[in-house]
Amino acid sequence: MQVAKVAQVAAVLACLSAAPFLACSTGCATARDTRAVAHAPADALPSWRDSASRDAIVSFVARTTDPASACFVPEAERIAVFDNDGTLWAEQPMYVQLAFIIDRVKAMRAAHPEWETTEPFASLLKGDAKAVAAQGEHALGALVAATHGGMTDEEFRATVRAWLDTARHPKTGLRYDAMVYQPMLEMLSYLRAHGYRTFIVSGGGVDFVRAFASEVYGIPADQVIGSTAKYRHEVRDGAPVVVKTGEIDFVDDGKGKPVGIASRIGMRPRIAFGNSDGDFEMLAWTTAGEGLRLGVLVHHTDAQREWAYDRASRVGKLARGLDEAPARGWVVVDMARDWAATYPKTR
Repeated sequence: MQVAKVAQVAAVLACLSAAPFLACSTGCATARDTRAVAHAPADALPSWRDSASRDAIVSFVARTTDPASACFVPEAERIAVFDNDGTLWAEQPMYVQLAFIIDRVKAMRAAHPEWETTEPFASLLKGDAKAVAAQGEHALGALVAATHGGMTDEEFRATVRAWLDTARHPKTGLRYDAMVYQPMLEMLSYLRAHGYRTFIVSGGGVDFVRAFASEVYGIPADQVIGSTAKYRHEVRDGAPVVVKTGEIDFVDDGKGKPVGIASRIGMRPRIAFGNSDGDFEMLAWTTAGEGLRLGVLVHHTDAQREWAYDRASRVGKLARGLDEAPARGWVVVDMARDWAATYPKTR
């Protein structure tokens, strides 16, 4: 047997000597190598308590970025994807983009007197969210078209940023972009420090998330994947522009997430973070790939500092993910137990 082959086998056996198993993979050791945890400085993830969840993530990163490891992943292939709502920032009592839509309808109300008697606007203006929801996807499409359409992408993003400057969460009184999760900000930085490119894969509108992703998460616009509207090219005042029509083109949720990743990145991720069953297919597709892969679910268990919800929630429902995570080798992060902090102290 060649010397290089012997060394590779020895490395695999070394990985396998440490239990328990970490995550589903093929072509690489799957056991958690607890010795690799020491490679992460104590202050690398200061808002993460010392726990099995933290150790599993740190161990994975150590083994996939160590050139001497049998599980080494070249830097060009280090892709980590993150859901946004409920994974990177708070999503209760409603998705942030829905709060934006509601405020936009109210702000545009005077210019559209017909909305007072036209659904779904009439119910929304009366504060009857249940009636709006009962009208289904058609109602959401009408609201998106009215509040998002007709603007250039630059105008839309400026509108979102202006809204974030003034809007406040109804329960906490905080800016919505102050309700990002400090442990996840640290995780993004930690992964980037180890050569991972970090992407957002959101069910929300891609232009909505791109309006703040760079400033809040350090993620550039071209590394944001989300639901998209159709666009058209126009010439306004002699200048070419791209205008949002408001008509929904692609929904980046559920089965749409792997499709969005494959079509826009062209590579299966090594790491996927989510928090709901809308992220299930993304985690399943990620961890089904060759080599060592990591799936992580953020479980909302903290009723004191945030909200506790999962199976019965209308927003961010998590049932199938909880049921199948153990068999699939996914890490389930318990927010109340594993996080020492929730939101950043400033912003």
